[in-house]
Amino acid sequence: MKRVLIVIPTYNESENILNIIPEVLRKTTEDYQFNVLVVDDNSPDGTADMAESLGSPNVFIIRREKKSGLGTAYIVGFKFAIKNGFDYVFEMDADFSHDPKYLPQFLEKINEGYDLVVGSRYINGISVVNWPISRLFLSYFANIYTRIITGLKVKDTTAGFMCYDVNVLKGINLDNVRSNGYSFQIEMKFKYYAKKLRICEIPILFIDRRAGRSKMSKKVVYEAFYVVWKLKLKSIFGKL
Repeated sequence: MKRVLIVIPTYNESENILNIIPEVLRKTTEDYQFNVLVVDDNSPDGTADMAESLGSPNVFIIRREKKSGLGTAYIVGFKFAIKNGFDYVFEMDADFSHDPKYLPQFLEKINEGYDLVVGSRYINGISVVNWPISRLFLSYFANIYTRIITGLKVKDTTAGFMCYDVNVLKGINLDNVRSNGYSFQIEMKFKYYAKKLRICEIPILFIDRRAGRSKMSKKVVYEAFYVVWKLKLKSIFGKL
């Protein structure tokens, strides 16, 4: 049986965490054992305690002392997956914008030989529900901008619903990943692209969070704007 780890970074996700974890664990089959790692940034609303209250041997919790960002949370999760011998590791949000029903489809593609599978909002037109038009335009054109600058052959460069083959992930220098906001998603895809690894996109329907507050900020947007140029220049000078 292959061991799958779903990494879920959290900050004040008490309204979602007790619902999303059981949904993920129910995807376990004869072939795949699903596990969840909650990386919590000291949520004042007790998110980590709620996850722990489930008492499941397939739920792991890492408590961090302060709010340290999305990218660093995923790096912690990736290192945990490598250290503990998992076969596949996912990035996934806690708020149901990433529907657990798609998890088996990611694994189907990984088993076809892809190194990274991306859940794409833009591979078949635009598949986003409940976003204001301003945010939709920002996301859509940010992806076009990123593809033009970096040359990435991925429609949804900022997607945060992804599956990695852990054996391949071991070849990525995770200590050299500098991005922390949504630009982290761009940087990880670009590292795979620069190494000529196999990336596949599958279509998903992205539905904005059911509960809780969005973590989007102007700082996150600015970071993503500049990171694409840093990645491009590093690739040109062979420092990626």
